[in-house]
Amino acid sequence: MDSKFFTFIRPFLRTMDDGSFFRKPVMWLYVLMALVNLILPFYLLYRAIEHRFFDSPAVYIFVLSIVWLAILFACWVGFQLWWDRKDKVSLSAKPEDDFVAIPVFAHFVQTSGEWLGTWIAIVGFVFALLATILLGKEGYYLGSQVGLGFFSISAASIILMPVYGFLIVLVTRVMAEALKALVAIANNTKRH
Repeated sequence: MDSKFFTFIRPFLRTMDDGSFFRKPVMWLYVLMALVNLILPFYLLYRAIEHRFFDSPAVYIFVLSIVWLAILFACWVGFQLWWDRKDKVSLSAKPEDDFVAIPVFAHFVQTSGEWLGTWIAIVGFVFALLATILLGKEGYYLGSQVGLGFFSISAASIILMPVYGFLIVLVTRVMAEALKALVAIANNTKRH
């Protein structure tokens, strides 16, 4: 029964069994996320110009310009993070492991959390600092205009944004490590 009728999909099944079916698309997703991080600041600048934001009062232009620089920096960090992790996702599971999808998912959870936490810590801190110092109550209005109206602008938010970012990194890292530990135990138990 080694005819092509019965064995046609064996190469496809082999990629699922050895984990490359999961690792390669996630690696491509990491490349895509890295590229999105390179493009995002310039897309936001384009949108600001399109919506004639630079016709606003000078203080708004100053705050948004500095926030844009923070976004540019956070996106550069994000690009480097996704680009670095794309190579490491291929090491998340070995072809001989029985459990190959969970480590890839755990790696994605970890990387997503590192990216989001870093982004919130950098951009959230800069926005909260400038909006609190320079705009006061008008900072909430600006925040809602740029999609950050979900938190109140205050002195507390200056401290909370880096804390939130750190907690996101910590929680997603713990979740990823718990998944990896579970898989390591399962793979080692199966071998012995």
